[in-house]
Amino acid sequence: MTTDGIQTDFEGRMSYGDYLKLDQLLNAQVPLSEEPDELLFIIIHQVQELWMKLLNRELDTAMMHIRADALRPAFKCLARLSRIQMQLIQAWDVLSTMTPSDYLHFRPVLGSSSGFQSWQYRLLEFKLGAKNALMIKPHRHRPDILALLQAAYDAPSLYDEALRLLARRGFAVPDDVLQRDVTQPHRPDPRIEDIWAIVYRESDTHFDLYEMAEELVDIEDSFQQWRFRHMKTVERIIGMRPGTGGSAGVPYLKQALDRSFFPELWSVRGTL
Repeated sequence: MTTDGIQTDFEGRMSYGDYLKLDQLLNAQVPLSEEPDELLFIIIHQVQELWMKLLNRELDTAMMHIRADALRPAFKCLARLSRIQMQLIQAWDVLSTMTPSDYLHFRPVLGSSSGFQSWQYRLLEFKLGAKNALMIKPHRHRPDILALLQAAYDAPSLYDEALRLLARRGFAVPDDVLQRDVTQPHRPDPRIEDIWAIVYRESDTHFDLYEMAEELVDIEDSFQQWRFRHMKTVERIIGMRPGTGGSAGVPYLKQALDRSFFPELWSVRGTL
């Protein structure tokens, strides 16, 4: 294999490490104990935060395209969301190699910090429709983050945008649904289920809406898998202990499994 032409002199030139800011990235892991598994714990959560940064960007872009009735580019973003979610799900498999003993050796250094406080995760939940004003409170000490969360809390969710698109396409989405308080979670509505039933039964006529529905189901399916793997990993490592940030731990995570972002897209399957 020839190596002619390969750059080896980076004096005054941008290298791979320069472009990716690897010095900053690789120096961002600062364990507070001497326990080797703390580095694993930090890296898993930092990588998840990086993926969530991209998830939020793709979700914003998808909603922008849906508002513009441009579904094909929206589908690309939604499909990418699902692929990123697979990376998040698989990350729990790596963390689950840590035993309860491994974790308990460094748990005290975490103080009151907890994944419960991830503001990027809250942004995702708000954009997907899981609105809860309580989840804003842990970020009142950061006005910049507080503003981002409040904006997402006050804005229509991905599902709100999908229902508004249905209305623009001529479906009889009730006014009380279109004009509802978007700071509240969407409640299951049989009238919306009836509209999705038309989309599914007449998929040849409404194929792009039918495809959008399935993209949304993919996202929620993946999100629920992520929640389940999170819950089982926590249960495997700390059992029923309370979370470091004061949450109930596993019982709290189990409650989230019962919540749906797009309820009619699931209930309609039993009526087709």
